[in-house]
Amino acid sequence: MGLDLIVTRTPLRLSFAGGGTDFEAYYSEFGGQVISTAIDQYVYVTVKRHNKSLNPEAYRLNYFDSEHVNSISEIKNNIIREVLTFLKYEEPLYISTVADVPANSGLGSSSAFAVGLLHAVHLLKNEKVSLSQLAEEASEIEIGRLENPIGKQDQYATAFGGMNRIVFEKNKSILMEPIQLSVKKVDHLFSNIMMFSTNISRSANDILAEQSADTDKGVNFDRLHKIKDHCEAVTQIFRNEIDIFELGRILDETWQVKRTLSSGISNSDIDVWYERAKSSGALGGKLCGAGGGGYLMFIVPNESKNSVRAALADLIEAPFKFEPLGTQSIVAR
Repeated sequence: MGLDLIVTRTPLRLSFAGGGTDFEAYYSEFGGQVISTAIDQYVYVTVKRHNKSLNPEAYRLNYFDSEHVNSISEIKNNIIREVLTFLKYEEPLYISTVADVPANSGLGSSSAFAVGLLHAVHLLKNEKVSLSQLAEEASEIEIGRLENPIGKQDQYATAFGGMNRIVFEKNKSILMEPIQLSVKKVDHLFSNIMMFSTNISRSANDILAEQSADTDKGVNFDRLHKIKDHCEAVTQIFRNEIDIFELGRILDETWQVKRTLSSGISNSDIDVWYERAKSSGALGGKLCGAGGGGYLMFIVPNESKNSVRAALADLIEAPFKFEPLGTQSIVAR
């Protein structure tokens, strides 16, 4: 007898360096790399076989909206529709998803949802699937089928969990290089990270469309070369004793380059918050995700934390922790 109910839990991610070099237009010519870590904030996906004889519709979907429809083609949620089409799953189904942070937060929630839903439906079909297959299938859904103008880091970061250097080869193969950190190093790193919600929810697509178009035309290549160099430097910091002062300096340099990749990455409010934090003792930081809103991350020595909090009193602090695991099934029956 097969399973009737699956709940998956997929972590969100925090990217340190390399964002933008995971676009195919760049890495297929120069190779790219990103360093990111999973964090203890999650997307939960529930899938349950649906008894059509007891319910008037074949598909009941609950996310930030709700849908009751009778065919997959009627489904408005792009990821749900394309996942079910891709996996050729046509039986009646109930799908529900909740996340620990709002959508469009810059922490990879859409990719985590795609990975978690793929994982759940594969299990419902009694199919074994590897983390790399889930990441590739999520990339195919988001980039190949939906043609979202995004890079390829989030699908891998959320599927695998932990901290990784993700290498994008010119031949389009992707290498996951885990960065093994001791508990002491993890504690040291995360104790010097401060995260603040800008309370600005934005769709990344417009920002990324401009960035992607410029990358396709080669406009951003020189900037992305610098960002890739910064990623190499961050890799060495994590592989040795973590020097938060050097890490902060490099993240600051990366942010100054990243904000020039697209006109929508930063704005006057974000610039003011960033400068306030720096003036109060933050060593450097960045806006998570594509830009325009979401979360601001800063590297801050312990002695400057209260000053930074005071300087950003109009924002909500959101302490995140390291998550060593990727997508998991937490209920299967």
